[in-house]
Amino acid sequence: MRIEAALVEQPGGPFVLRDVEIAEPRADEILVRISAAGICHTDLIMRGRWPAARLPMVFGHEGAGIVEAAGDAVTTVRPGDHVCLSFRSCGTCSECSAGQPAYCLDSAVNTRGVSTTLSRAGRPVFGGFFGQSSFATYAITYPSNTVRIPADFPAVLAAPLGCGVQTGAGTVFTVLDPSPGDTVVIFGAGGVGLSALLAARTRDCRVIVVEPQPARRELARALGAAETVEPGVELRQVAHHAIDTTGRPDTIARAVTALRRRGTLALVGIGGSASVDIMTVLAGGIRIRGVIEGDADPFRLLPELIALQQAGRFPLERLVTTYPFGAIEAAAQDALDGRTIKPVLLFGAP
Repeated sequence: MRIEAALVEQPGGPFVLRDVEIAEPRADEILVRISAAGICHTDLIMRGRWPAARLPMVFGHEGAGIVEAAGDAVTTVRPGDHVCLSFRSCGTCSECSAGQPAYCLDSAVNTRGVSTTLSRAGRPVFGGFFGQSSFATYAITYPSNTVRIPADFPAVLAAPLGCGVQTGAGTVFTVLDPSPGDTVVIFGAGGVGLSALLAARTRDCRVIVVEPQPARRELARALGAAETVEPGVELRQVAHHAIDTTGRPDTIARAVTALRRRGTLALVGIGGSASVDIMTVLAGGIRIRGVIEGDADPFRLLPELIALQQAGRFPLERLVTTYPFGAIEAAAQDALDGRTIKPVLLFGAP
């Protein structure tokens, strides 16, 4: 079947819309017609690092849509179901069996790139990014990353749930699990940081947001932050919990000093190495915790987030800016330049 996909054809190159062929779903695969897809910074980082040997490549890992067809072995969804797409996991390793699919021992299945489902002019096109490659009008997905959602829940809000929103909210709900009245300091007011803010407010926490952009600080206050500050402002021993979404070594060091005794720092942002004062960590009994995908099981967390949004307690729509699929490169540049928080591509009607 012929579809339209946004290809990256050279390392670090732009998204280019091309006609490609997609194979019929095999026994364990699902064909999803994409209605909306969020752009995550992981997509933008990976297109700059992707090896030339696995190009052209289709990225995208925050898809939402409708099941078009399913293989004979698929029992979890059927044609016509509305679904949200998340990360893929094997379902059988020790981590998956322990209810921790974000730490699947075969997690490379999300980022290795495969050439078995897509082609162009008889030549392979790589896909399978996070088990979906949703920067396309159709995607092949799997039972482990295809979550059925209510038919009346807008795809434009469902799409970002699968990664960025899940990461921020899951870090609060699953990893930090704050009590009412706890102070949470969030470093960075992008999609992940503001999702963490929304989650913390449902727990009646006092939230401080550290963010360089004035417009984002203003939005954070509108969403319930008790205080917003610029990165240079010193915060010392004020927080029960801290979340770093930046991956910046200097920010991580500041996050440690912002914690009270026995506080926890959740590291969410992608980065390199960072240095912290060991005596501060030891004397304060501070915990530093790496977090992937908010420690979430999408089949449990995503329905909870949908219910919160429908109840008016998780105003995700305040973070979203929509673009037609054809404007994907403009949306990507707006995200890189900080003009949008969560760009969501629309494929036809929202």
